[in-house]
Amino acid sequence: MAKPKGLGGKGEDLALEFLTDNGFIILERNFSSRFGEIDIIAKEENYLCFIEVKTRTKDKNIASGFEAIGISKQRKILKTAEYFMVTHKKLLEEDKLQPRFDCLEVNITDISADFELIKNAF
Repeated sequence: MAKPKGLGGKGEDLALEFLTDNGFIILERNFSSRFGEIDIIAKEENYLCFIEVKTRTKDKNIASGFEAIGISKQRKILKTAEYFMVTHKKLLEEDKLQPRFDCLEVNITDISADFELIKNAF
């Protein structure tokens, strides 16, 4: 699937770089099913990480990106992750990976980006 445009796409590009620099192995970007979409799927150690990326600009948002991941969004991510695991059983069996749901907030300014990763967010 094509990468998203605009602020979200820029945030996901930065997120991929951040995750790779921190030892994650990227498996998929913007994986979608009829249930929903997961921004990034990656491996870290013995975990299969389903990562929701929320991009913000520091001066324009009152609420954090994490607050934007409500119950409805979590359910969509969970169902999409289940679909991924069913269709990629070999990956799970070979690497003995445990699923984990993370949130990565990317805060962009004119000159830099800050990252906050919450592992096991839900």
